[in-house]
Amino acid sequence: MTNSDTQYIVAPNVENPRLTRRVIGRDQHGVEQEISVVEERPLTIFLNGTEIVTAMTIGDYPEYLALGFLRNQRMLADEETVQSVDFDAELETVVVRTDGRANFEEKLRKKTRTSGCAVGTVFGDMMEGLDGLQLPAVTLRTSWLYALSRDINLTPSLYLNAGAIHGTVLCQQDKPLVYMEDVGRHNAVDKVAGWMLSNNVTGDDKILYTTGRLTSEMVIKTALMGIPVLVSRSGFTAWGVEIANQVGLTLIGRLRGQRFVCLSGDTRVEYDADLSTVRDDVAKQKGRK
Repeated sequence: MTNSDTQYIVAPNVENPRLTRRVIGRDQHGVEQEISVVEERPLTIFLNGTEIVTAMTIGDYPEYLALGFLRNQRMLADEETVQSVDFDAELETVVVRTDGRANFEEKLRKKTRTSGCAVGTVFGDMMEGLDGLQLPAVTLRTSWLYALSRDINLTPSLYLNAGAIHGTVLCQQDKPLVYMEDVGRHNAVDKVAGWMLSNNVTGDDKILYTTGRLTSEMVIKTALMGIPVLVSRSGFTAWGVEIANQVGLTLIGRLRGQRFVCLSGDTRVEYDADLSTVRDDVAKQKGRK
């Protein structure tokens, strides 16, 4: 349990000594300061004996990261069965073995760098799987948005301890379920996807909350995970909005205090919240990304 009101299935482990390091520096007055900074370490992902990618990550949940990355890059076919996922901490590798032979060689040849951080890599056929995709026509209550924003912002996290990190939270209605962090928002989303795949959890009735920008890749990953709603306290890119409209995904950004903007899928939104009960932190709006 991370605070008095919220229980997570998975939550940030702020006590894990491998995830941060204490360093000494000096502030603007020349005074010595000791602060926590997040670690970065390489993780190499193999699929059926082929090296796929080396990601820079904080190092927690490597199996989820590997599975989610491969699934979100469409390198695991829906009909494939994952037979094993083996992490070697000494070699910093994850080997995923399946019963199939996905056409990942062609995908590797079409690799494309994106605007993101850390891995920040998708493949040339990044729109594959979106044609004909229909996301569930669920209801999104604004009271859920405000409850999620409050609970997630109060959750002890590496971001609050050290900064320089992104968070992604899988939610159901007003309940945050799985909270992942990493140096790249793509990594954090892939960890959530890997957890969902490992636990046979579908995205039909879920909300994905992210601290990062709502870019095209974030929208694509969310849609391919079958999640109909993507929410952020940060801003949008034009292509992200365009793709969200194309696939019918509800896209909500700049969620701070009472305020948010919905740029796609507003037909799902039910405005049920009593705004007089929601704190409107106007000062934080100046820090909008």
